[in-house]
Amino acid sequence: MPFARPSRRWLALLAAGAVCAAAFAAAERDVPPGPPPLQDLPDAAAVDDFFAERWAEEQVEPAPPADDLLVLRRLSLALHGTIPSLEEIRAFEADAGPDRLVRWTDRLLADRRFADYWAERLARALVGVHEGNLILFRRDRFKAWLADRLHRDAPWDETVRRMIAGEGMWTAKPEVNFVTAEIENDLLDREALAGRTVRAFLGQRIDCAQCHDHPFAEWSQGDFEGLAAFYGRTAYGLTGVRERTRENGEPKEFAVQDRETLEDRVVAPAVPFAPERLPETFEADSTARRAALAAWVTHPENRRFGRATANRVWGLLFGRAWKEPVDDLPDPEPLEPGEPGDLLDRLAASFVGPGQYRLKGLIRTIAASRAFRLSSAVPGAGEQEYERLTRAGAVFPLTRLRPEQMIGAMTQAGSVRTLDADSPLFVRAIRFFRTVDFVRDYGDPGEDELIREPGTVPQALLRMNGRLPREIAQKQPFGAPARLTWFAGPPPRQIEAAFLCVLSRRPTDEEAAALARYYEPNGDEANYPMEDVYWTLFNAPEFSWNH
Repeated sequence: MPFARPSRRWLALLAAGAVCAAAFAAAERDVPPGPPPLQDLPDAAAVDDFFAERWAEEQVEPAPPADDLLVLRRLSLALHGTIPSLEEIRAFEADAGPDRLVRWTDRLLADRRFADYWAERLARALVGVHEGNLILFRRDRFKAWLADRLHRDAPWDETVRRMIAGEGMWTAKPEVNFVTAEIENDLLDREALAGRTVRAFLGQRIDCAQCHDHPFAEWSQGDFEGLAAFYGRTAYGLTGVRERTRENGEPKEFAVQDRETLEDRVVAPAVPFAPERLPETFEADSTARRAALAAWVTHPENRRFGRATANRVWGLLFGRAWKEPVDDLPDPEPLEPGEPGDLLDRLAASFVGPGQYRLKGLIRTIAASRAFRLSSAVPGAGEQEYERLTRAGAVFPLTRLRPEQMIGAMTQAGSVRTLDADSPLFVRAIRFFRTVDFVRDYGDPGEDELIREPGTVPQALLRMNGRLPREIAQKQPFGAPARLTWFAGPPPRQIEAAFLCVLSRRPTDEEAAALARYYEPNGDEANYPMEDVYWTLFNAPEFSWNH
């Protein structure tokens, strides 16, 4: 019988199978090199000393250290908004060198995914979540500019000064979108801009002082008006954002309506405290008002700036800020000379200073601390005791994944390879549109992203019956479930690989035995056990938390 030529369909299947086999082998065996050697070790002693004192004072026993693989998962979620791939897990486990977690923190920080993800998270506080007027405000340009600054680890104080004092077109000088974000109905809301400046960079809410003195803090209505006056001469037009001067038009002063006379009252720019931190050359009639405000906000002696930055970074890493709400911190307590202060003061001390203001350095310090590497599990602790341990920083706090973290984790779990900027264009495009649809259906927390909210029934139903988890679990040639089915080996190996892909850990004997039942013959020729395994892991409570 002559040899039959294989059909095109069979050739295509063989080719797809060869590609899948090669990709799976690469993820399993040909792991990429680990991160480069450390240049220096982060000094987390001040943070560790603070918690050692706090635990002793409150007489609490901290949770045990978390497994390194779980710490990698929480690092990946916090820095990239997704879980580590099977490819990354294999590389991590093959790395037996010293200070592995520190080196992998550096690797994650050097990855462009960190800059892109954190630019989105920070942009929510800096310019909000709405696209606004696309002619005068370009959130996408601002976010791209911010991501580039984060990727280069540009000094944060310099980045903030450029946002507050920037001039030019919102396309050519994206930092000015911080100002134009508050343009509504073709009018610049200077009061809203002053309120956002204080919330974003000093971590305090003074918005209520727009109408009356703050009831719980030292902020007065006059303080708010004085800060808003720094934006009084800010104008925008065909040449972009600029300061009005006598050369480009008569300067316009900031004015408010007097409640008694109902007449406009001109307000001079003024700061609510420490006016000596304004530039020496600053005068009320200066044409560089925003530059003076920027210098005052980022002054090395302005403890509010360092504390607010530390608190927000802590919140982005832990899922909840150390002091909540993240933008409503109390006024800092006075410190005696040499007194280290509280946690935020200690973190700020390592962040603020000549040549410092590096967000990556602050992240490295926090990620290397004992508090960040604690387990989230405390056997035998009741709800009240667990909350007490959480407030004391004696356990890693449990918080629900944000919508983009959920979609990032699901999408990455569907691939054995790392999904990043080097992934094929069609893969990145599919992930983008999936993210848009999923976040819309799952719910977006908006600007108040660090406020803890309970999970909802629609969110649970979306994980159970949504289009995305169903597509990822299906037997597609290039998807992780199919590759695990074809190339991971017998069922126990398949289940173990699925746990690593989805939960970043191996199953217990009990879990493996429970999922092995999916592989028992049931008379259904179309039975696809891995689809059931993935569905089960996606809907496990563990998957939707940051632990």
